[in-house]
Amino acid sequence: MAVKRKSMLRSTLEAEKARLIAVIALTEIEGEENLGYGNHMADDASVAFEQAKDLAIRTNAERVLAQVEDALERFDEGKYGICESCNEMIDPARLDALPYVTLCLRCQQRLEA
Repeated sequence: MAVKRKSMLRSTLEAEKARLIAVIALTEIEGEENLGYGNHMADDASVAFEQAKDLAIRTNAERVLAQVEDALERFDEGKYGICESCNEMIDPARLDALPYVTLCLRCQQRLEA
């Protein structure tokens, strides 16, 4: 993989890491209003919905952040862009789409089958 392309992918990963950290910070689950103690059941339902939505967003962001951090570690180890299953190079187009992937398309399809 060309040095310029690797540099661009690393920058993309670092930007994604910063974005995910910001998303996680914005979705801090705080002890909002105590459910069941509101003036109206609809208000409680709205609060419960927002808390559930924020938790889902935060959980997904934490999962992707772990994958991004793993990809950055692979960069440091010189293993970035190499499939963890078959040790072949991952297609550059796949890395452009999902720079934190660990498997080539063939191994990913085998895993999902």
